[in-house]
Amino acid sequence: MSAVKTHIPDPDTKSRTEYPAENTVLTFGCRLNAWESEVMRGHAAAAGLYGAILVNTCAVTNEAVRQARQAIRRARRENADAPIIVTGCAAQINPGEFADMPEVTKVIGNAEKMVAETYQPHVLLGGEKKSVSDIMQVREVANHLVEGVDGKARAFVQVQQGCDHRCTFCIIPYGRGDSRSVPAGDVVEQVKTLVGTGHQEVVLTGVDLTSWGTDLPGAPKLGRLVQAILTQCPDLPQLRLSSIDAIEIDEPLFDALANETRIAPYLHLSLQAGSNMILKRMKRRHLREDAIALCDRLRAIRPDIAFGADLIAGFPTETEEMFEDTLALVDECHLAYLHVFPFSPREGTPAARMPQLDRSLIKERAARLREKADAALNRHLTGMVGSIQNGLVEKPGFARAPNFAGIRLENRTARAGAMLPIRITGHDGKELIGEPA
Repeated sequence: MSAVKTHIPDPDTKSRTEYPAENTVLTFGCRLNAWESEVMRGHAAAAGLYGAILVNTCAVTNEAVRQARQAIRRARRENADAPIIVTGCAAQINPGEFADMPEVTKVIGNAEKMVAETYQPHVLLGGEKKSVSDIMQVREVANHLVEGVDGKARAFVQVQQGCDHRCTFCIIPYGRGDSRSVPAGDVVEQVKTLVGTGHQEVVLTGVDLTSWGTDLPGAPKLGRLVQAILTQCPDLPQLRLSSIDAIEIDEPLFDALANETRIAPYLHLSLQAGSNMILKRMKRRHLREDAIALCDRLRAIRPDIAFGADLIAGFPTETEEMFEDTLALVDECHLAYLHVFPFSPREGTPAARMPQLDRSLIKERAARLREKADAALNRHLTGMVGSIQNGLVEKPGFARAPNFAGIRLENRTARAGAMLPIRITGHDGKELIGEPA
């Protein structure tokens, strides 16, 4: 991180050219956080705030919180005078933990970080050190248009925020609040705008994407939103869904996946475990048999589909037999991409009060699950060698297949944002290797 000077100009008397230092945004956690960081960056620049460091934290694990605190301390060492503004889920859940850090200038909540007025220098850098409201009282989703975290290649559209479920291991609802949805008409208008500015792919994102619509009139389902986007945005080349809850896929969404090739053939499933007993103790709403049946059904209607999944190793009370069920689920669901989480007890969750496993055993099981993940990805990539993939170029020398596989391009001349056929010639165990067909 390069050092920056602190300049808090008066927008009425100073021009931006007199204060050239950009704000630095440090993002931890999910894609939704990355999208929100771009909103924050835009708000800060529009308000005339330059030279600040904005830290957007994650609370999904204790390690994520530790990394954020470490980054804050490093940022202060390297930027002695820069204001450090901390927000995100970890800051929302425990604002005092960050306000007590001498390196921190201000702590703002998840609702506050999405409001343009928050970034006015006299507001952000004055008053109390904490500005964090009760997230459970928020009833709307701030509507923002971000033209892309990945440049012109793809754009992310937030359609939902918060979560109504209370899984025993998860602290995120207390950082995001209850589920709330962006009306379909607003989403469609955003997608139309993004298509008009040349984006080839739009990704629908949210905390609990498949709960979209439950708080809207008539309680529409996600499938209806997807169908509305595809019908009213005929020039959109590709629509992608982010992480979804396996038990909540509705019939219109199944129909869209089966009949509309513009939906990217990739779903990241929130599975968490392969043992029915552990799923029950997690307070999940599906069984392992439900996950397998879902993947079988999706592969039958969309043979080119690939799956990713979140899986937790070492949940409290997990026996070796229960863990073996999770390992087996990787093969039974034909998973290709795994996010492996060693269980991390989060204070305030029921799982933190359950009988814990030894940390060394948790690490050992996480390592075994990652080995399984490497083998699954290798198998997935091997099956694609020799095929032609309609890849979206994210940057010179790198593209992504519709089923999420990364492709390293030997020929680096294709421009970012281009969508072109790519012949897959091999892979390195992590990414495909290809050339324009």
